[in-house]
Amino acid sequence: MEEFFAEQARLIKTVGDKKRYLYDAIDRDLRCIGILGARGTGKTTLMLQMVKEHPTGGNALYVSIDSPYFQAHDLFEFARTFHQHGGEVLFVDEVHKYPDWSVHIKAIYDGIPGLRVVFTGSSLLKIAKQKGDLSRRAVIYHLHGMSFREYINFTRQTTFTPFSLEAILADHQALATDICRDLKILRLFKQYLQAGYYPFFLEGENYYRLRLREVINHILEVDLPYISSIEIRQIAKIKKLLYMLAVTLPFAPNIVKLAEATEISRPKLYEYLEHLQDAKLLNLLRRRGRGYAILTKPDKIYLENGNLMHAIAENMNTGTLRELFFVNQLRNAFSAHPALLDATVELTDRGDFMVKSMFTFEIGGKSKTYNQISDISNSFIAADDIETGFGNKIPLWLFGFLY
Repeated sequence: MEEFFAEQARLIKTVGDKKRYLYDAIDRDLRCIGILGARGTGKTTLMLQMVKEHPTGGNALYVSIDSPYFQAHDLFEFARTFHQHGGEVLFVDEVHKYPDWSVHIKAIYDGIPGLRVVFTGSSLLKIAKQKGDLSRRAVIYHLHGMSFREYINFTRQTTFTPFSLEAILADHQALATDICRDLKILRLFKQYLQAGYYPFFLEGENYYRLRLREVINHILEVDLPYISSIEIRQIAKIKKLLYMLAVTLPFAPNIVKLAEATEISRPKLYEYLEHLQDAKLLNLLRRRGRGYAILTKPDKIYLENGNLMHAIAENMNTGTLRELFFVNQLRNAFSAHPALLDATVELTDRGDFMVKSMFTFEIGGKSKTYNQISDISNSFIAADDIETGFGNKIPLWLFGFLY
């Protein structure tokens, strides 16, 4: 136990004071908390910050399942020993790497009433499918990549707070004017799209692209096979699939041709696309109002964020980059309590996207006109390359302030 506390003390010294958006939203009084998110989004740092600010200090302990100790020792027994020595909160990182982890978390919850547990895991985890029933025990939070608002706060020592979608639509001119007063917002936005979505950009931008590629490889080579039981020999095909999608996005998939090019069967292709979305490498969009058709192939495929595009593809498509940013920020902002089917952003026949089944958006540059959506109520243009907007033309970057 002393060795774990010594390791924790060493790790805490490396943790900064800047907090991700989720930090203050977590209810510390809950007995069982799960934090799920893509690799590289800062789950470990967030957890160590919670340990660092725990009111009774030494009664909180951080452990990583990556430790060789847990290859030979029982997690439940470790938790019980910790509690017997005065432990109050056990923080368990990378929990998905522990066999039958949900059974152990359930046993801790049921068998050690005085101990609270906080665990992190991959965004690929499906809590409802685990052996241990955590649905009535654990409250799950989702940690996404950094919003544009967070990126500005982290890099420019600002303290901007999030805006609701309704506030942006109604008062975007005043909001944008206030933000732009002391900032070169368009330059910051370009930097964010290239290297600002994952918090490790703070460790230096020289190797950011290389590190992001390592993250992608780890998701595909380690997390995906481990959690989703995908055969290792299929990983090379999935990598090829991801690359093909990246260089041709936005991709309106022809499933037959895509299956032939990647040598993946059609049923498996649908499955892998969903896995890549769960891993936060893709965003799959479908057209609204299609009834049973929502169960079939996606109508459009985007990379999950702009940094992935810069890491995988050599040539950037500006229009695609704008659209995937819009989809990414909207989906992240409204995923705190996911619905059975994510209808936050859907494709629509007129305009580019329908948001929350109420608002129509056309995405484009500063010269984008209202021609396609002029007679549609609640329609807006999200325009790139402008600092402030007018009327129903809103700066695209401002949608990065939703969370």
